[in-house]
Amino acid sequence: MTGVPGLAADLRVMREDFSLEVDLGIEPGGVLALLGPNGAGKSTALQALAGLVPLRGGRITLAGRCLDDPGAGVFVPAAERAIGMVFQDYLLFPHLSAVDNVAFGLRAARVPRRQAREQAREWLERMGLAALADAKPGVLSGGQAQRVALARALAPGPRLLLLDEPLAALDASTKMEVRSELRRHLADFNGCTLLVTHDPLDAMVLADSLVVIEDGRVVQRGRTAEVARAPRTDYVARLVGLNLYRGRATGGRIAIEGGGVLVTADSCEGEVFAVFPPSAVVLHRHRPDGSARNTWQGRVAGLEQHADTMRVQIEAAPAVLADVTAAAVADLDLTVGAPVWAAVKATEIRCYSTLDSDGCRSAPAAGPV
Repeated sequence: MTGVPGLAADLRVMREDFSLEVDLGIEPGGVLALLGPNGAGKSTALQALAGLVPLRGGRITLAGRCLDDPGAGVFVPAAERAIGMVFQDYLLFPHLSAVDNVAFGLRAARVPRRQAREQAREWLERMGLAALADAKPGVLSGGQAQRVALARALAPGPRLLLLDEPLAALDASTKMEVRSELRRHLADFNGCTLLVTHDPLDAMVLADSLVVIEDGRVVQRGRTAEVARAPRTDYVARLVGLNLYRGRATGGRIAIEGGGVLVTADSCEGEVFAVFPPSAVVLHRHRPDGSARNTWQGRVAGLEQHADTMRVQIEAAPAVLADVTAAAVADLDLTVGAPVWAAVKATEIRCYSTLDSDGCRSAPAAGPV
């Protein structure tokens, strides 16, 4: 890994009864999103990169410099790593003005006080906050505070920027604005960026590629569009909003694990994943007549508001999620326990092999997510 211009991290961490084994690589100027359910190891990975948790094995190099290598006895303390970090709750110093909060990072990098304040004002102007330079964090909005935190992290010129759920504390309208601004600032940043988020939209908008971890192991990685198109675990399918099944395909017919058969227009054989969006499912109260080659009966197991539609959970073989309008729920009298027929056209179902060429563990798909 010596001489690698970006980040090359082979993270091996042991914490009580949890172990993390994750390898990450980011080119200069690249943005990698790290996703996974609660307890997957995302925070442990961030702490290891920041130098807050030492490795038990593996190695971390950043811009050609080794930061942690227990085998070679190398460990660079957190304060000496060229890393900036932005947290979801900002962690601004409440007694300092916006300009002094930004200057703090520069002063920690041994920049003289006057020069640090000048550079801090320049950063606030870049963030559109010049008029609030002397304001304390208590009078800033959530979006303004997050931009101050980002300026503080970027001002010292880090080689690696760690973003820990940076938009999670913002309301929906503010999040949209700050996300757009963050994307612009990251496009101008020539270091490496690692984004940890639970929001698939944040990952799709801000990141070039994704790494998904579960139980401390990588289960999927790739370009954002590739991962969104072909999820390999229930968690990833749930993130991108797809029904996901695993089964064996023969001549376009897929026998689903757990029961049921799907017919697809794709040419696929052997062990496969099958996916289709909930919006592709049409619901009927009686067996439908029509061209759909996939029809099966079930019962309504749950309903919930999902964006501007209603998501209906159907207990059947296979189980399925369907997105319908509120008017359709009323017209079909869809209530929990009601019998219902689901129909999906063969052309809506995509299938792809369960064999994964990147070495990730492929977890079984238990049904719709």
